[in-house]
Amino acid sequence: MASEAEQIVGIYRRHAATWVSDRLAGTFVEIGWLEKFRLLLPDGGAILDIGCGAGRPIASHFMKQGYAVFGVDSSPEMIAMCENSFPEREWRVADMRSLKLERTFDGLLAWDSFFHLAHDDQRRMFAVFDRHAAPGAALMFTSGTSHGEAIGSLKGDPLYHASLDAEEYRALLRAHGFEIVANAFEDKSCGGRTVWLAKSVR
Repeated sequence: MASEAEQIVGIYRRHAATWVSDRLAGTFVEIGWLEKFRLLLPDGGAILDIGCGAGRPIASHFMKQGYAVFGVDSSPEMIAMCENSFPEREWRVADMRSLKLERTFDGLLAWDSFFHLAHDDQRRMFAVFDRHAAPGAALMFTSGTSHGEAIGSLKGDPLYHASLDAEEYRALLRAHGFEIVANAFEDKSCGGRTVWLAKSVR
């Protein structure tokens, strides 16, 4: 499925406007997990939103609570929407796999973005998380439930997803200095998402 994985950025670029419209029309089911993440952050702390999309509803949720959000996304169209909606914040077009911002953050969030990466790219992302984590930083990401690949659909285009198995995620978190705070598989209160919340112990 390598070719489908390589198409992810182009799909989100083509469908940026309709994706955002659909996203904002949906229910904000993530709020419970976002609160768990927030409770691990210092007041007014810095959050790196990896795969921020158009900045709504998640980045804007934290900005309203006084957090300094830095958003990165591979889609220039998404980042342009962020800049238009929140010009006072920091946004950057960037590939998460090669991210080197030369700064650290109190919170790292890769919500519904990290799981579009192929297996080896996901493994390498844990070094990226580690590199950008301040001491005690929170990390939260969504994944699949077991090792494999799956193809969804976005406006008729094939949308690639991949997951490692749970034990490998646990091992990668430990190896890069994170301990698990909470984890849920197919959480019905969060649209069936599998969620990992961890904290840096370096």
